[in-house]
Amino acid sequence: MFRVKTLTSVLFMVFLATSLGCAANRTHEAPGGHVDDGIITTQVQTAIFNEPGLSIPDVKVRTVEGVVQLSGFVSSRDNIESAVRVALAVNGVKAVSDQTQLK
Repeated sequence: MFRVKTLTSVLFMVFLATSLGCAANRTHEAPGGHVDDGIITTQVQTAIFNEPGLSIPDVKVRTVEGVVQLSGFVSSRDNIESAVRVALAVNGVKAVSDQTQLK
């Protein structure tokens, strides 16, 4: 009986140590961090696509930790200002970085 309890305790400690090793820390992102950014990226792309009067097919959207980066080429400054406004309205967006260039 003592042997079973000891073995169970040792296995539990190994499991606990392994689980804690997979937790997020300052240098590694927790699993699912990319999922949230991916969802934000998709929502921003959809919102820009669905915005009436806004056509910017050459703009790429990337999200890192809730900060959306817009890059690529636009035909007018009004288009990118609208895209930034639309992106900021998406839930989960902390900020928008405009890296676009006029054609």
